[in-house]
Amino acid sequence: MHILEAVILLIGVVLLSNVLDHFIPSIPVSLIQVFFGLCAAIFMHVSIPLRTDWFMLLFIAPLLFNDGRRFPKRELWKLRGPILGNAVVLVFLTTLLGGLLFHAIIPTMPMSVSFALAAILSPTDPVAVQSISKRVSLPEGVLHIVSGESLINDASGLIAFKYAVAATVTGVFSIQNATLDFLYISIIGCISGAVLIGLVILLQNWLFRQGISDVIFNTILQVLTPFGIYMITEEGFHASGVIAVVVAGILFHFFGGITDYSQPELTIVSEKTWDIIIYMLNGMVFVILGIELPIATTEIIQNDNINTFHAIWISFVAWLILLIIRVAWIYLYQVFGTAITHGKNSMSPLKAAVIAGLSGVRGAVTMAGVISIPTVIDGGARFPSRSLALFVAAFVIIISLIVATITLPLVSKNRSPLITRGSNSDNSMDDDEETSDEDSENSQYITEEQARIYIMKLAINSVEESRRPENQQAAFDLILDYQFLIRRLEIKENNLRDMNKIIADEMALRRVAINGEFEALDKLREDNEISEDAYLISMDQLQRNDKRLRKSEGNRPKISFNLNNQHRIRRIRRSLTVWLVNRNSNSELASQLSKAHIEQAKAAIKALSEYFNRDDIENERFDSQSVYHLVIHYRNQIEEAKHRVLNNKEKLQSQVQRLRIKALASEREGVQTLLEQGKIDWRMAARLRQYINYSETVLIMDYQDDVGN
Repeated sequence: MHILEAVILLIGVVLLSNVLDHFIPSIPVSLIQVFFGLCAAIFMHVSIPLRTDWFMLLFIAPLLFNDGRRFPKRELWKLRGPILGNAVVLVFLTTLLGGLLFHAIIPTMPMSVSFALAAILSPTDPVAVQSISKRVSLPEGVLHIVSGESLINDASGLIAFKYAVAATVTGVFSIQNATLDFLYISIIGCISGAVLIGLVILLQNWLFRQGISDVIFNTILQVLTPFGIYMITEEGFHASGVIAVVVAGILFHFFGGITDYSQPELTIVSEKTWDIIIYMLNGMVFVILGIELPIATTEIIQNDNINTFHAIWISFVAWLILLIIRVAWIYLYQVFGTAITHGKNSMSPLKAAVIAGLSGVRGAVTMAGVISIPTVIDGGARFPSRSLALFVAAFVIIISLIVATITLPLVSKNRSPLITRGSNSDNSMDDDEETSDEDSENSQYITEEQARIYIMKLAINSVEESRRPENQQAAFDLILDYQFLIRRLEIKENNLRDMNKIIADEMALRRVAINGEFEALDKLREDNEISEDAYLISMDQLQRNDKRLRKSEGNRPKISFNLNNQHRIRRIRRSLTVWLVNRNSNSELASQLSKAHIEQAKAAIKALSEYFNRDDIENERFDSQSVYHLVIHYRNQIEEAKHRVLNNKEKLQSQVQRLRIKALASEREGVQTLLEQGKIDWRMAARLRQYINYSETVLIMDYQDDVGN
């Protein structure tokens, strides 16, 4: 397959897998991506030629630099000794013991390949580790250790992997030479990463002082940094590019944000750019894994010396060996390690060790490494047991993901799905902003959904207070936007039984309103206030709404999100109808259509009012938010019809912008009120304020576009 076609296919599959993950959140997106890659290989006969050098450069460099950029500063720095022990000593211990045991259970696999396989299976996915460890409330010290080591064990695992692969390729391995070489590539790699990132930071600051502060330019410079550091270190100094990019990422995190406060836009744009890059690269690695699986599986099946089911069993045993080594190490560290403090989330050392061991999900770095194994060795012979190593590594990754997915709900009350690197960047956990144990255990805190509903209701009140006869259309448009958001949050916050009742009641109210619209439309035609054409067009629109409502009534649990879209769909259809009418130079018909829409809305509101005044109706059983939403919808329809006659879109947009500014100010005041009342903690307040800032940024961009036009 051509490289351009392959890239487009990989991106498309990554996007498709994340869409499916939205509907099946219980299955990690990485597994879905492996499945799609497998399907592409089997049914589309897709194959992607891999070269070790560019594969390591393209995937390893940015992934590890990003991990270093997000290296936590506070509690993890206090435990740097235990963290380095886990990240370095544990990796080499896993490589040594794992390699020996792998060779014992797979005699046909050369010792050097066994060591390479154990080494590349040592690194753990940092986001998955934090996703599990925080949800099950591990002891504080254990949490920091497993989180910290997962951020930097990729480098040590890849170095051990590189040596084992080199020994296999050349057929030569000397402890003395390997030790000296290891010291050289590690020290020089560390120095190279530190010096090069220092130069980049100095260059960035110098350019900033010279007035070259373009956000796009600086973002691209930052994205290209890990690739340049990796290439210069590997090709220029023949040292470890892996260590270089990790060190560079960590130092950039500590010292690279000098201009952040003077250029906040750069921070936002660069962070989101990195989120996109990691999102795509991580997904591509697992799709490529799925594409490579049939090749490895076919070779295993055709191999007379290895039974396919036996290979699967070997993969499970390999995962079990890695688990036992990890659990034993963490257990011993808890028992004998004086640096570990348990804090308030203390539990038995064995239980904490088992959970921390199960949290060791293997991810993209493991897969990128094993796929990069060369196909031939010196002399032209095939790399021994390459397909088996790929097969075992792939299944160990899959087993670790499946086991974590199954065990997570069993050991935690939190039913959130397992998050892996690149799954959903917005949900990634940042240890640098950890909430204290006292905060997390404070039962008086409200949920984020409740907090957002509260501040949005304050925004609606602000818009209502600013509503005047001349800006009613803008006010109702804005209120409806907030109502849609509130409804979605309510659906997410409330349980299904409560929402079904609310939706059923809203269906009943909508039925009353639509019946009122039918009566008003028939009366307009009987009194000859509208023409036959206007009557037929309006009746057709109303019948479609009625048909959609009847269909929704038969499928209530799924109507919730459709309700939010019906107003927009009707608005688009009405606008399209009026545009077609005006295009045909029939302004009289357009005026009659607007009149019909106004009278229909007035009749709907009147029908609802009469319905609530009936003695046999219990008004208290109806959700006030649903009633308000419906009334605002029809009042908006009235103002919208009047606005179409005046046809002053620029004035409407200006009014919406002014009202939105006041609404955002009310949202900010609401966040501060919740924080002062102790209803939310500072971390949630920061997230809410960030959301408001994003909304304000979009508003400013819209204003700039209007001025530019």
